[in-house]
Amino acid sequence: MPPATPPQDRLRLAVQKSGRLSSDSLDLLTRCGIKVKAPKERLLLHSENFPLDLLFVRDDDIPQLVMDGVCDLGIVGTNVLEETALERRNNGAGTGYVTERDLEFGACRLAIALPEERAYSSAADLAGVRIATSYPRLTQRFLTERGVTAEVVMLSGSVEIAPRLGLAEAICDLVASGSTLEANKLRAVETIFRSTAVLIRGARDLNPAKQHVLEILLRRIDGVQLASEAKYIMLHAPKAALEEIKRLLPGSENPTILPLAGDDSRVALHAVCQEAVFWETMESLKRVGATSILVLPIEKMML
Repeated sequence: MPPATPPQDRLRLAVQKSGRLSSDSLDLLTRCGIKVKAPKERLLLHSENFPLDLLFVRDDDIPQLVMDGVCDLGIVGTNVLEETALERRNNGAGTGYVTERDLEFGACRLAIALPEERAYSSAADLAGVRIATSYPRLTQRFLTERGVTAEVVMLSGSVEIAPRLGLAEAICDLVASGSTLEANKLRAVETIFRSTAVLIRGARDLNPAKQHVLEILLRRIDGVQLASEAKYIMLHAPKAALEEIKRLLPGSENPTILPLAGDDSRVALHAVCQEAVFWETMESLKRVGATSILVLPIEKMML
């Protein structure tokens, strides 16, 4: 069944076909209530219940597709986004885009790493060193800003084995847990860039219908992000302890206070806390007289 919305009024979103951001991107859309059932092997899919089309591509193609207007939106790591922007700027191509939202997943860092036995005290120790990387422009920018002359060697994939193969004396690669570096007897000595996934939009103006769809999508993303840490708290409390209990509730607005049947000295309190609620918080509430404390997850929020 063809999409009900005219093609020119449907947003096109580029997402990573496979890799660390792919599943998180699809999970975000699912939590936003956007259904996409067809397999990713089809490359271009239509949402069944929202005027959004998904284009599954390589992550390093996403910034270009958005900047060139092929796609309206893209979900991409800022490491890839910044590397592409530097390349296009150097080549005189346009780099227009707008970062609509930091999506709060896919966190990693781009770091320079050396063999464990090699001494290091500052960036000056990289002078004359060959550095293998898949991010040559970000690496070169770091070196230039620190006045260091080194040879940057472009290498796609398996960058961490370059020192063992004699291709380079150092690497600059993405680091999450650091386990891959440790397995290859490397240690990170400089973090040159920190990355998270972002939702970007091309700099061109959207038509009114697309702009309206985008605003709905952004509201849903905001609701998902608000709900990710927020918790709904219910408890019983002595009236005399209400002010202290409200002070202990993390990031909450004014709570709802309800009378308890048959007990004029106590009330039921319901509150939305927009920060994490830890065991220590619950123990503090208990100490000032709260009982029957329930902490519940929130699936969606809209302020």
